Amino acid sequence: MGAMLIETETTPNPATLKFLPGRTVMDAGTRDFATPEEAEASPLAEALFNLGDVTGVFFGRDFISVTAGPGVEWPGLKPDVLGILLDHFSAGMPLFRPGTAAGFSVPAEDAFTDDPEDADIVAQIKELIETRVRPAVANDGGDIVYRGFDKGKVYLQMQGACAGCPSSTATLKNGIEQLLKYYVPEVTEVRSV
Repeated sequence: MGAMLIETETTPNPATLKFLPGRTVMDAGTRDFATPEEAEASPLAEALFNLGDVTGVFFGRDFISVTAGPGVEWPGLKPDVLGILLDHFSAGMPLFRPGTAAGFSVPAEDAFTDDPEDADIVAQIKELIETRVRPAVANDGGDIVYRGFDKGKVYLQMQGACAGCPSSTATLKNGIEQLLKYYVPEVTEVRSV
């Protein structure tokens, strides 16, 4: 294997940088780590949190978003993050510790129970989120996860760079709400959880 090059991209959130290792990170789904405790499931996320300046790590399909803590300057932190990522990927280490659930970071009790009568509507909403919303949000280093539909309200969860950036509520309200209302007249409102 030749020398590995990891590309970096900025995101709408100045505290978050996106790192592209040039290979698949997550085969399916995404994973968001917001605390050092959550990061214990992944040796890579744990190593990043251990730098002390990192407050969030997000694994996407082909990227890793890293969020720096308040007052941390990226020029000082970036070489450390790159070093950890290079070590990890060049050694081909597993992303998750054995026995930890990969990709399922959401406690079941947080999910809404959809009414079976709404099955068609829910299927439409999920389809729109998969095909139109998520690809757009992935460009910004984050993800949006469907959480539930109840009496016209769609509940979505923002992850990664999207969770903390000021534009996320605007994106959610304007873009996504309009899109869903347009295609699915039953939708009255979009809320983030």
